Amino acid sequence: MSAFGSLVRPLLFRIDPEKAHGLSLKVLSSGLHPSVRPDRDPRLARNLFGLRFPNPLGIAAGLDKNAEVPDPLLALGFGFVEIGTITPKPQPGNPKPRLFRLVEDHGVINRLGFNNAGHAAARLRLQARRGKPGLVGVNIGANKDATDRIADYVAGIETFADLASYFTVNVSSPNTPGLRDLQAKGALDELLARVLEARDAQARRVPVLLKIAPDMAEAGLADVAEVALARKIDGVIVSNTTISRPKLIDAATAKETGGLSGRPLFRLSTIQLARFRKLVGPEMPLVGVGGIESAETAFAKITAGADLVQVYSGFVYGGPGLPASILAGLSRILDRRGMSSIADAVGIETEKWAAETA
Repeated sequence: MSAFGSLVRPLLFRIDPEKAHGLSLKVLSSGLHPSVRPDRDPRLARNLFGLRFPNPLGIAAGLDKNAEVPDPLLALGFGFVEIGTITPKPQPGNPKPRLFRLVEDHGVINRLGFNNAGHAAARLRLQARRGKPGLVGVNIGANKDATDRIADYVAGIETFADLASYFTVNVSSPNTPGLRDLQAKGALDELLARVLEARDAQARRVPVLLKIAPDMAEAGLADVAEVALARKIDGVIVSNTTISRPKLIDAATAKETGGLSGRPLFRLSTIQLARFRKLVGPEMPLVGVGGIESAETAFAKITAGADLVQVYSGFVYGGPGLPASILAGLSRILDRRGMSSIADAVGIETEKWAAETA
């Protein structure tokens, strides 16, 4: 077991989850964490929507909500970092407690509710790192009390267009009432039309991705795919947290409301990813999220149809050495399979995963 797993994690897990998260951010920003940056393997690089990703492994939105530690995260080996979700105005989020560990399940339930310091604070931090290497995406959302939620997404585009490597339009958090209604066909079409119009009015063209929920029925998933293809968005992230509760060891904590992430989400999110890949075809870039905690789970997500993958809960349990471990493992998998590029693995098991039942 790693030093993190045997020493640091047990200490962190004695602390309230949200306080431990804040402490982890302080450690990352201080530079006191161990340096475990992996060797770069050119076989893991991807060129997607005009960007060069040094490897396919990213950190999902939610860990660094306010753009406090993108560079320390990149220094751990992540190929890209996604900050946010950021809303125009600061908001405190939902009442505490709102973050829960399911340790035996390697899962997390959160009902944070887009708690963040707002556009202005994040913009100042991103401005301060202008010119530094590394891809930093900006995940944008709407304030809970917004009268025009689509206008909040447009404001995100306009605020960060000169700083974001890419945008993620988050309409899939279960913790803002009514937000997932924006995934409905008509609402989603209007949202993407206005967001893309705002993007196209900027001096530089920034890729726009859409992040969707894993809980949609077949018809809803097909509607999202149809709109995404028609609007020619740059990519889709599959998926956010789930409101479903698969069989869990920690049945008591499972009763908490909120989105479930981590190991219990892997199967559902991977099946939805594969089904979405079948709907959109081979060309649209997809990002697979949900339950990745090893090279094997990352590779499985790629074979199901993901061009890129992201972790969050796996990082909570695996610690700062996780990205280096996953990337080294992916290189070994390529060696064993005789593959010259990670791109060769994308979608090779889409049909298998799409036929599974959650």
